[in-house]
Amino acid sequence: MDKGLSLRDIAIFNNGAPLIRVHHDVAPGDVLTVMGPSGVGKSTLLAFITGTLAPDFRATGEVWLDGHDITHAAPHQRRVGILFQDDLLFPHLSVGSNLAFGLPPGGSRRTRTARIDAALAEVGLDGFADRDPATLSGGQKARVALMRMLLSEPCALLLDEPFSRLDAALRAQVRDMVFDRARARALPVLLVTHDADDAAAAGGAIITLGE
Repeated sequence: MDKGLSLRDIAIFNNGAPLIRVHHDVAPGDVLTVMGPSGVGKSTLLAFITGTLAPDFRATGEVWLDGHDITHAAPHQRRVGILFQDDLLFPHLSVGSNLAFGLPPGGSRRTRTARIDAALAEVGLDGFADRDPATLSGGQKARVALMRMLLSEPCALLLDEPFSRLDAALRAQVRDMVFDRARARALPVLLVTHDADDAAAAGGAIITLGE
């Protein structure tokens, strides 16, 4: 598969015991959902893909992204974006400065500011660049975190239960927004969740771990 995310014969072991086995391709714009109860190893799979697997785990298999083997690449070279349960915004930076952190280096100040303003406008946060993240609602923080990650120009998107702390109405809204933005950019998405509604909204293939 030239484009997309390819998980090739991945096996992860914890203290010698097999924890996860996954073999799956995720095409651009598609979502693969990995389900299972807490502790089954869903986040461990994401750590392997991002190159941050803890030393007490051992893994075999390969991760390919857009035709490149990134299994042994440094985490910052993989071009994989990830969203977590927490928005992880920097509290000492403004909303605009948080977004600037996601931008690749280079470009004039005017160009960078224009990209930040366009990103905020895309998610209905016009004029929020100077705001303190502490003044934002949960949904607004989620939108800023999403756009910061997308400004880093990832080639794949990993979602580690990023909707789990939102109330039901907001959860559906933010979830749809994330999937819409990923499809518009033709990003392969790997969603980790234990929520059946998340899996149904994703609309793609589902792998259940721990069965």
